[in-house]
Amino acid sequence: MNRQIKIVADEAIPFLKGVFEPYAEVVYRPGRQICREDLMDADALIIRTRTRCDENLLEGTRVRFIATATIGDDHIDFPYCDSRGIIVRNAPGCNAGGVTEYVFSALFGLASRRAINLQGGTLGIVGVGHVGSMVERMGLALGFKVLKCDPPRAEAEGSYGFCDLDTLLAESQIVTLHVPLDETTRGMADRDFFAKMQPGAFFINAARGEVVCEDALLEAIPKLGPVIIDTWNNEPNINLELMDKAAIATPHIAGYSYQGKQNGTAAAVRAVAHYFGITQLYEFFPKTELAENEAVKLDLRGMNQGEIAAVFQYNYPIFTDDFMLRLHPEDFDKLRSEYNYRREVFID
Repeated sequence: MNRQIKIVADEAIPFLKGVFEPYAEVVYRPGRQICREDLMDADALIIRTRTRCDENLLEGTRVRFIATATIGDDHIDFPYCDSRGIIVRNAPGCNAGGVTEYVFSALFGLASRRAINLQGGTLGIVGVGHVGSMVERMGLALGFKVLKCDPPRAEAEGSYGFCDLDTLLAESQIVTLHVPLDETTRGMADRDFFAKMQPGAFFINAARGEVVCEDALLEAIPKLGPVIIDTWNNEPNINLELMDKAAIATPHIAGYSYQGKQNGTAAAVRAVAHYFGITQLYEFFPKTELAENEAVKLDLRGMNQGEIAAVFQYNYPIFTDDFMLRLHPEDFDKLRSEYNYRREVFID
């Protein structure tokens, strides 16, 4: 093209500044503050979940490519983008390792604090995509029986290995949500959902806040066991009553691992580079002290539950994140943007 392309990017995306500057004009803005005026002469937009991409933001602009450095894409109005010929790319699986670590650090941390025996327990995974599949692998490695509910996968691959939601809820001591947010999952965890769960069962939501009816969850908490919430309705203005009653409450940081952020930024940069023909960035990966796909390897064989809990807490002290949110819930976005990314673990 004759003129230099212009990119508007969320200023909090790590490892991005300086990458496109040799090839494009780049404007950095806080994600929630990106507005139509910023985009009038922009060709591309690189965002996270804080930026809602719809007609209100995009109409009349020159944007023709959007890259979100996130696994989720429910902040994108796809019908509108399709109608305007705007191409959208996300970063599938980028934060799977971080979310998996979050789930098991929370489980074993709470089990240790409350003297709950997890040995031989049944882990019910609702949504078995990139994240749910990694949760499944770690769960099996740690000795859990695993039940999986994923109707789209069951329809595409056959029902073997999957179960229906009612069976999963009735038989699982732990229920963890890893579904995308769409019209089939919005509000799926409702009063009927919680009524079918076992008394004392763990409930974890590290998917999207809107898949849970928070009023129904609040009603169910006296029946349930530990409730672990990372994603919320109405972020950043979260439900303080639910925060108070949750066993662990964190500010949407389950996937905030160092490797996850590397992967998300790499996917976004590569997508933009391929679309605009910036060949120098086709295989981009952030140059940091961690190489691509590098993780801490752990051998947990022979360890008891307390020792496993100590290992997870040493690598990721999840109760610190819980404490910081309870201390300053009004700083929800700040806690995310200033988060000290943790290193992922891998069970050998």
